[in-house]
Amino acid sequence: MSDVAVAEVGLFDRAWKRVSLLWRDMAASVGSPTADASWEGRMRACLEARGGEVSARARAAGLAQSYQTAPEAVDKLAFFQALAGFDSDFKAVEAAMGAVSAAQDTASRAAAKAKLRQALEPPRLKLLTQFTTIPDGMKFLVDMRADLMLLMGHDPMLQALERDMRGLLANWFDLGFLELRRIDWSSPAALLEKLVGYEAVHKIRTWRDLKNRLDSDRRCYAFFHPRMPEEPLIFVEVALVQGLSGSVQKLLDEKAPVLDPRMADTAIFYSINNCQRGLDGISFGNSLIKRVVTLLAEELRGLKTFSTLSPIPGFRRWLEEQKDAPDLLTEEEAKSLTEAAGTPDGNAAIALVLAARRPLALPWIGKAEPVLTRLCARYLVLETGKDGRRARDPVGHFHLSNGARVERVNWRGDTSEKGLKESLGFMVNYLYDPAKIEEYHEGYVGEGSRPATTALRRLARGSR
Repeated sequence: MSDVAVAEVGLFDRAWKRVSLLWRDMAASVGSPTADASWEGRMRACLEARGGEVSARARAAGLAQSYQTAPEAVDKLAFFQALAGFDSDFKAVEAAMGAVSAAQDTASRAAAKAKLRQALEPPRLKLLTQFTTIPDGMKFLVDMRADLMLLMGHDPMLQALERDMRGLLANWFDLGFLELRRIDWSSPAALLEKLVGYEAVHKIRTWRDLKNRLDSDRRCYAFFHPRMPEEPLIFVEVALVQGLSGSVQKLLDEKAPVLDPRMADTAIFYSINNCQRGLDGISFGNSLIKRVVTLLAEELRGLKTFSTLSPIPGFRRWLEEQKDAPDLLTEEEAKSLTEAAGTPDGNAAIALVLAARRPLALPWIGKAEPVLTRLCARYLVLETGKDGRRARDPVGHFHLSNGARVERVNWRGDTSEKGLKESLGFMVNYLYDPAKIEEYHEGYVGEGSRPATTALRRLARGSR
């Protein structure tokens, strides 16, 4: 295990022990536990608030501590099943609906609808809210939803509980409550350790690697919530360079000279990471990128271009599905690959590339490069998902939804094992033009139009 990984494990262990002891002490302050020690009984005791709100909060802390120390997933599943059971009272809802139907005038109808909304609100929402009042309770609730999403399966009651949690979190994590902060080498060590642990796009291998990513010609920004001040929700890493970058290995080269930020004309967003799985489905990325573009444009007037260097996680999988398609290649491409690889046809040559452990080491890979580049452009610009409109590639869908344009495909953009496994080493630049972000966003979301450069669009249609 690397020094970075050891530090990461130690950090989370220390944080958990501190919070667990605090919750245990709070729970002990209310004396002996309720006579009914089941999950349901303890939840009911929290909701009844015997002894006042302080006691209810202490019971919630004890419940949280018991949940966190539950030894098996089956125990946590039982917790969620008990919590889901605290649903709206059907008879009360039915009576309230009848009152709305029977109302004769605007005033009585408004009063009846208010009572209906009250009847529809399940008691479990009160308990979920109680968790936020204990130390680190907001983080506990976020992590609890992450557990629920793994365990709920197709159970309709658990799915309803998950929707309740998502609705609460969406309100509590509204963009208006979030703080944008820059993370640099002078940031607290605990925060830097978390940055290492949450980086999933291009893994941070050493402290030197981390320091390189936070140097003067680099930027890292994250959203934080006031109730989780040391927990980044999402962060983006940016390189300040000259011209578009096409290789992440070159971008992260620790031996490369440091550029004076004032000389940079391009900001490359090369990694964006959601840190809290329990906030899945609550979008921050769109606002984060736009806010960072605005900040950088104000700080460094020489910046003219704002672009990503993005992975293409679905390309290889799509190519595996298409490798036997008769219309995959043009006649010219099929002939070129057949001669270069010595295969019966061009599709067989593509299959060899996909099967190779080190595809870039194939002696005839140079002949395959223009073919694979066109196919990658086709995948990004033309291929759609099941709905027939949105981009098939998930990262592409994210950036196009945010108002970006497909700018350039990069051969050998990521030659790491992960890059070859996902996309045969290809990466793509998505361009964010501040003057056209809203136009592109509305076109893609509303009509499914996919902005791309003319050259890339022509390349993508080469087989059509």
